[in-house]
Amino acid sequence: MKISYNWLRQFLKISRTPEETGVLLTDLGLEVEGIEPFQSVKGGLKGIVVGEVLSCEQHPNADRLKLTTVDIGNGEPVQIVCGAPNVAKGQKVPVATVGTTLYDEKGTPWEIRKSKIRGESSHGMICAEDELGLGQSHDGIMVLSDELTTGTAAAKVFEIEDDHVLEIGLTPNRADAMSHWGVARDLKAGLQQQGEMQELITPSVSSFHVDSRNLRIPVKIENPDLAPRYCGVTISDIKIAESPKWLQNRLKAIGITPKNNVVDITNYVMHELGQPLHAFDAAKIAGSEINVKTLPAGTKFVTLDEVERELHEEDLMICDAEKPLAIAGVFGGIGSGVTESTTSLFIESAYFNPVTVRKTAKRHGLNTDASFRFERGIDPNITEYALKRAVLLIQELAGGSVTSDIDDYYPKKIEDFPVFLTFDKINTLIGQNLAKETIKSILASLEIRVNNVTETGMGLTIPAYRVDVKREADVIEEILRVYGYNNIEFGEKINASVANSTRFEDYKLQNLIAGQLVGQGFYETMANSLTTPAHLELSGQLKGEHAVKMLNPLSQDLSVMRQSLLFSGLEAVSYNLNRKRTDLKFFEFGKTYNNYPNGREESKHLSIFISGNRADENWNVPLKKGDFFYLKGVVTSVLERLGIQELKSSPVKNDVFSEGITLSYNKTRVVEFGVIKKKLLKKFDINQEVLYADFFWDNVTEISRNRENKFRDIPKYQPVRRDFALLLDNSVSFEQIYELAYRTEQKLLKNVNLFDVYSGSNLPEGKKSYAVSFVLQDESKTLTDKQIDKIMNKLQENFENQLGAELR
Repeated sequence: MKISYNWLRQFLKISRTPEETGVLLTDLGLEVEGIEPFQSVKGGLKGIVVGEVLSCEQHPNADRLKLTTVDIGNGEPVQIVCGAPNVAKGQKVPVATVGTTLYDEKGTPWEIRKSKIRGESSHGMICAEDELGLGQSHDGIMVLSDELTTGTAAAKVFEIEDDHVLEIGLTPNRADAMSHWGVARDLKAGLQQQGEMQELITPSVSSFHVDSRNLRIPVKIENPDLAPRYCGVTISDIKIAESPKWLQNRLKAIGITPKNNVVDITNYVMHELGQPLHAFDAAKIAGSEINVKTLPAGTKFVTLDEVERELHEEDLMICDAEKPLAIAGVFGGIGSGVTESTTSLFIESAYFNPVTVRKTAKRHGLNTDASFRFERGIDPNITEYALKRAVLLIQELAGGSVTSDIDDYYPKKIEDFPVFLTFDKINTLIGQNLAKETIKSILASLEIRVNNVTETGMGLTIPAYRVDVKREADVIEEILRVYGYNNIEFGEKINASVANSTRFEDYKLQNLIAGQLVGQGFYETMANSLTTPAHLELSGQLKGEHAVKMLNPLSQDLSVMRQSLLFSGLEAVSYNLNRKRTDLKFFEFGKTYNNYPNGREESKHLSIFISGNRADENWNVPLKKGDFFYLKGVVTSVLERLGIQELKSSPVKNDVFSEGITLSYNKTRVVEFGVIKKKLLKKFDINQEVLYADFFWDNVTEISRNRENKFRDIPKYQPVRRDFALLLDNSVSFEQIYELAYRTEQKLLKNVNLFDVYSGSNLPEGKKSYAVSFVLQDESKTLTDKQIDKIMNKLQENFENQLGAELR
């Protein structure tokens, strides 16, 4: 939120610099994120002076140029070549002297230098208004008043305003500070705490009066819950024109482009007092009535940005007798706004239900200055005051007369809020005993009324505009921020407690595995739990009816809770690939969310992504792509680190994998991993292989926590290894070899490992070669050659008979 320092000083006659003011506001909880200088004319017309044309003759070498002599007030007239058709002897004109910096329409600076134009020297430039940033005209040079003194700085002539703009990072709870008045109110309390008493100067509306009653537009509210207060009044015989410079400067300083006097006034009052207003062309209100109501779902409405929108049945609309005119508290309609031909107005000032405005704004993707304030909660008690303020400004700048009474619909007043505050609670939360008089002084400066005081506490009334102060703790926070966090003393004693926890706590296991993966070259990622519903269509495992949907989504792309960590991970992979980072190893601990018929469910997962080379390029290490077996090694190392073994392997049933494995422990799924389908990768513009592992972390932690540690002696007798080179059909998997081997020899076979795969030339079509090792061991005695040969022959026989294998 932008706050003009000069505007702020209209409410408080502060002598502090903008920087000092920013420090105090930050201490009060209104964090000033930056302070930028502002000038009503870029450059401040520095180097521009009033000059007098002493002579004006035709340029000897150019028909369209004039050779002038100009007195710029320093006693030494200068020669300037000028191409303006209206330059003449005796004129007072603005002159940009040598060394002056001017700015083009895009804000690009350029410097005035001594030059020669068609053979004649030129020492400066006589300027048009667009060259100075004072207007749009370039028909000729500006001709100034003859009464001006030669050499006078143009900044004085045109009253250039210098200002500073404070950028405040306003938190959503501080709805009371969404205006210059609100910030000044907080600043006044802070200054008072530092011993500087200031009076808050508020604009007077005492001169408001009704001139006639010949254009009354009655207001009807169909749902008071959605529009608790609504004020309206008409003004006739106005003239739409450009706003005066002071008003334009105020709006430009905070980043608002001036339009015309009426629209500028509504914007000015909104940023001054925090009350959004809307001006309707009274002649365009059919039936001369205003009806605040909802319309049937699907009703078409074209807003001021010329976009046709389809209304929701809960959208509150401002309507006339025939049609909708505006979306209440959000955006006006294209057919009822103020134009150059407008002569009469209906001015709206209202308090709309914050929840309704927020839902409507988010539903239509609109974020306006008005909705920003309404959805956070404005002051319901300044509605009429702000309306009168705007009417008086309109009469001052656009003329006209008030032609109706103020129609104020306010059936149920929004009351101030009572809170009882105990002194013990204040001192306990703050950690320091504050004087009762100090507390009462701070509360009074915040317009919190003290109704009664007892030995134990105080009965308070919180003003309605403080929507964030509802509890005793909220009031204490207000006292503390005004008193000053920096003024709280620190004790010399520090108390701490240590909770007992087992080494199987989730965060400990998570840190353990995270450290291991980082040591293996992985980077941890954190993705948003909100995602797009379009991801639900990418896998048959995800069901739209099981999605947890947001009631008030920030956007369509963030409207559901994720049901898988896969797609946010693929977005991260795609993001890095688009920035030429092709060797990726990521992991993420995160949750998935499902809305099943029997209730909502959160599940924690660990996801691992590998794409590209295993390690960075290095002169003494050959590049090696990450493949399925590398991923399997990473998965196995994670499980072994947690002591989880004796897992059963089965083909993966998840349709996101082109090939993959599921590991289970006693029928409990532990992890699924494999190669992502190319068809799915194309959806994310990924053109290289991606390997993915999905650990069901809740199951992993449960198994790790409940497993029993078993110890056995190290075998005294050496193991024996034998290898087979098997020629197999392409359809035969290593899993089949693995399972068949263990069925063949259950006692002495300790390990089966695939250490080489070959397919290509010198092999029959449809065949592949697997190099498989078998480790045999008897823990009670040394194996004989006869035992070993018998087992290997039996393995060979089963491989040949059941898998069609051949020994190479």
